[in-house]
Amino acid sequence: MLNYQDTYKHKGLRLQLVELLKRKGIHNEALLNAMSQLPRHYFLPLEFEQHAYEDKAFPIGEDQTISQPYTVAYQTQLLSIQANDKVLEIGTGSGYQGSTLAMCGANVYTIERHASLSNKALKTIALINQHCGLNIHVNAFIGDGTKGLPEHGPFNKIIVTAGAPSVPKALANQLAIGGILVIPVGQDNQALKMVKLTKLDATQFKTEVLDQFSFVPLIGQNGWQ
Repeated sequence: MLNYQDTYKHKGLRLQLVELLKRKGIHNEALLNAMSQLPRHYFLPLEFEQHAYEDKAFPIGEDQTISQPYTVAYQTQLLSIQANDKVLEIGTGSGYQGSTLAMCGANVYTIERHASLSNKALKTIALINQHCGLNIHVNAFIGDGTKGLPEHGPFNKIIVTAGAPSVPKALANQLAIGGILVIPVGQDNQALKMVKLTKLDATQFKTEVLDQFSFVPLIGQNGWQ
């Protein structure tokens, strides 16, 4: 059961969270503004509401989690979202990451292998739009995210919200020239390296290996089986 209120207390806690994110190196103003407005407590079970604005991950069912706000901000900042960028999100989860992207001006396509999570995320977004005066929209699909959505590509940006053993070629192929793919990669899901892949031309990529994070495993044909 959700709390359909966004109180001054919630808003104050979000501003404190944003200040924490700034201290941790998040500087993109559109991103910080989005996270200051987006009611994260809507995306969590009611028993976690009082902790919604802590910089922590929480379970959301189906052995999945809502990522900690810093992780969401870190990945989003790496994408350098521009207005109307077509962005593919692998792993809808709670809907929080996709909503953040949409509020940064992206045209979001999101795919989730668990229909229950996808459906719940869309309901949550609808409630936020209704009760909080926001206008968030995402294009949601159910399926194997490791295959991407080739019929809707190419994408300016791709974000993967689960740990992969390697960068799926199917996703890299769906990037537009100049596009950016951000994905956590490694053999240990508690010690993954964030990888930023920039598509230079039809066959050449620039690869940057960045900071360490923990994620749930990316399950699918081109991920963990």
